[in-house]
Amino acid sequence: MYSILENRKNGMKEEILDFMKELIKTPSESLKEKDISEIVYKKMTELKYNKVFKDDAGNVIGLILGRESDPTILLNSHLDTVSASSASDIYSPRILDGKLYGNGASDCKSGLAAQIFAGALLRRCMLPLRGNLIVAATVAEQNGVSLGIRELIAKTLPDIGLTPKYAILGEPTNMGLYYGHDGWVKIDIRMESAKPAHLNRAVSSIFSDFRTNFANRMHVNSLEEFAMSEPVYEGGSGSGNSANIIVAKRLRANEAAGNAIGIMEHEIGLLGEKMRSVAVNVNVLREEQKLYTGSTRIVQHITNAWASDPYSPVMERARHALSAAGCKVTTGKWELGRLGMGTAGSVLTGEFNIPTIGYGPGDESMAHMAKEGVDINNIYEAAYGNASIIHSLIGIPVCGWTSDDI
Repeated sequence: MYSILENRKNGMKEEILDFMKELIKTPSESLKEKDISEIVYKKMTELKYNKVFKDDAGNVIGLILGRESDPTILLNSHLDTVSASSASDIYSPRILDGKLYGNGASDCKSGLAAQIFAGALLRRCMLPLRGNLIVAATVAEQNGVSLGIRELIAKTLPDIGLTPKYAILGEPTNMGLYYGHDGWVKIDIRMESAKPAHLNRAVSSIFSDFRTNFANRMHVNSLEEFAMSEPVYEGGSGSGNSANIIVAKRLRANEAAGNAIGIMEHEIGLLGEKMRSVAVNVNVLREEQKLYTGSTRIVQHITNAWASDPYSPVMERARHALSAAGCKVTTGKWELGRLGMGTAGSVLTGEFNIPTIGYGPGDESMAHMAKEGVDINNIYEAAYGNASIIHSLIGIPVCGWTSDDI
């Protein structure tokens, strides 16, 4: 079976690379994914997925239906990228020393391409599936709030009667199998006072105190732990009766956002007289965001730390499948060096209890970088590896088949 998959994969390389170039050429910043959604929709349709559609959030969903109603496996990558730099060639894919460069190449258009073609690879090899495969290209992930995946799991899939048993993320893992990462929270410290002079004193005191007390915790082992924005006044530049300071803090395993809020409130309480006649509210940052479809959602800026069991069935089957397919097998977790980074794993595991792992061709160290690139061979390998994992989870054994039987 693996030789059939590998041979077909080798014959699809040019098609995969052309699709990757098209993805890179297409700007797709968060909340502006309409153009790339059309490209993905068209490609899934051309690759003869059983059903391709968009949901209310603008996610693109491709289905390959098996012979039975369960189990269902979800492959998920996001459509959006961070804002592009001002470089003129950011949307002009370039190949240098075996790597493909361009905005989103590593995070995670390469993962998206690999997952889409993993489904196509199974279909072209005519390998039968017992359960169902969902390949979902979701919106609004890079802004850290996972709007697209939440809509997909909470509404879209239940509406068509599908519930994923496992999920595999196409985020950059450099071909490793990843099973979790730290979280982060953005906290909005809002100050109000009828006396501008008192407000200014409070803002200055909080900003100075936090900068002093948390300065030694800004980075630990190259990981960003704490960040703070400059104060923003209602009337601009130190005027008005209210001001906000946004603080971001890393959340470790089992650390709740409420603990971070408590730390902020405690520090502010120690300022005593400096806070006289100033009302202070400390909350997780909330805001309204408008999807490219025109619909709006209220979001909280929080990604909880998460981890799947490294010996869970999905991880064990994935390890065995990759090993049998002749792919490298390493395991680990995402480091997320900068606050604001994350994956949909927090939502999938924490809110919907879906065991989740990551497997993607990109390199995490390239994510959110100006010169973002991905090893081209890793994209091909990830398509093959994903197909092998999928078949090990929901495929019907085809022992004894040869390429002449297909």
